[in-house]
Amino acid sequence: MLLEGKIRLPRRRRAVVSRGRLGERLSAGTGLTLVSAPAGFGKTALLTEWLGEDGRKAAWLSLDERDNEPASYWSYLVAALRTVVPDVGAAALSLLQASRPPVEAVLSTLLNDLEAVEYDVVLVLDDYHVIERREIHDGMAFLVEHLPPQIRLVIASRVDPPLPLARMRARGELVELRSAELRFTADEVAEYLNGVMGLALTAHDVAVLEGRTEGWIAALQLAALSMQGRDDVSGFIAGFAGDDRYIVDYLAEEVLQRQPQEVQHFLLQTSILDRLHGPLCDAVTGQVGGKDRLAAIERGNLFLFPLDDQRRWYRYHQLFADVLQAHLLDEQPDAVASLHQRAGAWYEENGDRAEAIRHSLAAKDFAQAATLIELAIPALRRNRQEATALAWLQALPDEVIRVRPVLSVSYAGTLLITHDPAGVDRRLEDAQRHLQRTDETIIVDHDEYGRLNEAIETYRAAQSIAQGNLTATVAHARQALAIAAEDSHLWRAAAAGLLGLAHWSAGDLEAAHEAWTACTTGLQASGHTADALGCAIALADIRSAQGRPTDAMRTFEQALLLKPPPGEPVLRGTADMYVGLSELHLDRNDPQTATQYLAKAQALGDHLGLPQYSYRRRVALARIREAEGDYQAALQLLDEAETVYVSDYFPNVRPIHALRARVWLAAGELDKAIDWVRDHSLTVDDDLSYLREYEHLTLVRVLAAQGIAVETFLDRLLQAAQAGHRARSVNEIRTLRADPQAATTNNARKQGLIEPLSAREFDVLRLLGTDLDGPGIARELIVSLNTVRTHTKHIYAKLGVTSRRAAVRRATELELFSR
Repeated sequence: MLLEGKIRLPRRRRAVVSRGRLGERLSAGTGLTLVSAPAGFGKTALLTEWLGEDGRKAAWLSLDERDNEPASYWSYLVAALRTVVPDVGAAALSLLQASRPPVEAVLSTLLNDLEAVEYDVVLVLDDYHVIERREIHDGMAFLVEHLPPQIRLVIASRVDPPLPLARMRARGELVELRSAELRFTADEVAEYLNGVMGLALTAHDVAVLEGRTEGWIAALQLAALSMQGRDDVSGFIAGFAGDDRYIVDYLAEEVLQRQPQEVQHFLLQTSILDRLHGPLCDAVTGQVGGKDRLAAIERGNLFLFPLDDQRRWYRYHQLFADVLQAHLLDEQPDAVASLHQRAGAWYEENGDRAEAIRHSLAAKDFAQAATLIELAIPALRRNRQEATALAWLQALPDEVIRVRPVLSVSYAGTLLITHDPAGVDRRLEDAQRHLQRTDETIIVDHDEYGRLNEAIETYRAAQSIAQGNLTATVAHARQALAIAAEDSHLWRAAAAGLLGLAHWSAGDLEAAHEAWTACTTGLQASGHTADALGCAIALADIRSAQGRPTDAMRTFEQALLLKPPPGEPVLRGTADMYVGLSELHLDRNDPQTATQYLAKAQALGDHLGLPQYSYRRRVALARIREAEGDYQAALQLLDEAETVYVSDYFPNVRPIHALRARVWLAAGELDKAIDWVRDHSLTVDDDLSYLREYEHLTLVRVLAAQGIAVETFLDRLLQAAQAGHRARSVNEIRTLRADPQAATTNNARKQGLIEPLSAREFDVLRLLGTDLDGPGIARELIVSLNTVRTHTKHIYAKLGVTSRRAAVRRATELELFSR
């Protein structure tokens, strides 16, 4: 759950010192602006005032230590941008939620979205100094280097971030504000102390404070609070001393000591909270009246800021919170854990299990945290929040997880889904030991425990397919199905899906389709409807490979009829269905309809796509550009697709590199295609497999373009494709055997058709390339034989041919089958 307070622009202070000179510096900047100074120099206040001056479109992110987890960091950054550009970054969020993709893959999709923004946007990252992870800094360097001109990045930090600042400074691409500029001038000190705080100090006293603090804003603020109500203000000022290391603690102590005892206790005990709310504070302190206490603290200018207009939620100034926490540790070290436990109990009772888990972990109450995490696992799995689950599980000591079989097996599954297989065996073995309960076995979710054995076998199957061991995948998946209860819909679906993956990878498409159908049924029965749409992609891909495009299209159309869960307007995965329909219409040589379906997908937004959406959408668009003859655009889109590729365990039967080679051939760049053959060590003597079939067919095209005979190799490929009933490959092979040179030239593509084929004519054309006779084609399409004859006559006329064989050859020359 994202905390909205982190991505909300802070409220402007009611009374502030105008800093127009700094605002002008900020307004003059482009690209990256760095506001770098120690704590308490007014970085946040300055930026808040500046952004509020003329209604700039500003996205704000307040960072904290928890954002050192890359998925959390980038999710919050995208969420901040979406407050001013609602449609941006959906694909990046989908990638982050589903897996651990390379950060450049995530940022490439985000940058592409930002390129399309038509107005200026300022993105502010506040407290960037808390970020320590090298991979986040590397990602930020990539982002800064590629930001479009309309996006302005402002970083506020206590230390310089490890970004290419020197290079940007040399290029004139960096605006910097540092402590020397941020310090209050003598005039600003006077305005603050006498105008804002109303202290009526003499010019001498103002000068002394300005000299002692050197314009350090936090020190001035704390000093002003300490002086309120004093009789001898001049004496306090004269005795005031200190430096940047000690002044905050000293003055904070002065402020705290001047508060009533009950207020001091309240401040210290609630300092453990990121957000403060009246009832929550009551639960933590064990007192009542928290709501009124918070209102009084805000009125007293004790570094408390409201997070909403109703003043229900607040936060402490981070500097003040740091000081309070330090005092709490000094004065009540034994109370910290119990305070976090009370906060966790309140959050659990009020339905925020994520915050409950965070406080339990902070309290080092690992038993309670483990209990809450075990109860949260099913919802995390259903919502595909594996990254969150992994972070929580990694925070638990090993000995806590080892005696909890449900957590052990969930840990293994999370590692597999996030493509981090290290440790999977040990977690599954830990769970296996507790299939027979022992005295140390701890079970919270008994339903999950009751399905432990089938879960272990299912994850063994997933581990095997990740390792490329299809035999073991089949064995474990079948064992999971054998032991799973009939009503264990989710695990039966998962095992069937893995079985389908194994058959698919091996090229046994009919067995794969049967298994995926069972997977779909189980997912729908278990309420995992979005995952059922993922199955639709697999089912349609398989039918398409079998030369049954009508069935593939029907699969997508039926999936679009599925209803979303209550409260969701559109089912996640809907966008993928439109991309699939687009690809099928491309196969029918109907780029116009394909473009329309792709537009529908894009209108829904990347956030409604499944893990493969960003990749598949780009591939479909590349095929459209290729059909238009814009080969450079097609290649660029394929490059982008490669950076966002997520397998989601699907077999990669049409790899990007082979698609790229075919575009080179179409563009007449034979040298590049030849280099591709060499780089991938492809030869006609290779062992054949379904996973490499598309590569080998592309190899045939490259060799034929060089005038190299490949008849024997084509015979081997045909035999393998026929054995697997892969009609699409069979059609392509037969065409290549009939006239290999024509299939690789670019002339036919340039000539085009006399008249575009209709969708039904394209169905008939595809079947003309199979072994089916006229009545067989009629039965396949569920039409009369006369209708087939009429369509065939029109096809011959549009292709300019007079026979079935010539029609197939001509269609292949135009790449109607392969595109």
